[in-house]
Amino acid sequence: MIRKEIKKDFDMADCGIRNLLDRVGDKWSLMIVDILSEGTLRYSELDHKIASISQKMLTVTLKSLETDGLIDRKVYPQVPPRVEYSLTVLGESLLPSINMLKKWAADSQPAILEARSKMITKAQQS
Repeated sequence: MIRKEIKKDFDMADCGIRNLLDRVGDKWSLMIVDILSEGTLRYSELDHKIASISQKMLTVTLKSLETDGLIDRKVYPQVPPRVEYSLTVLGESLLPSINMLKKWAADSQPAILEARSKMITKAQQS
């Protein structure tokens, strides 16, 4: 057997699309950015709008989005502390892509469900 050596043309750490997908490809990031497109929200408001997210996951996701410059976190010095989250200009620039993806998902949902159904039927027949 002849083994060919595959030349790597780029480093995945420097790959822009990989870095983007690491952020927005998780379960919650796009949803949070989309929700914040409605305006500035407090942590508790975000938590209320996304009923199925754990507090830990919400905190981790918000921190990641803040680290990447997609959202801004503003802490008000009062007791108890008030924290608000809003989109940055960079986060707002992601909204047209999110809206296109939401439209594609809605338009494609019937075809996706049909394909899944066919695959389940095929697997059951095997």
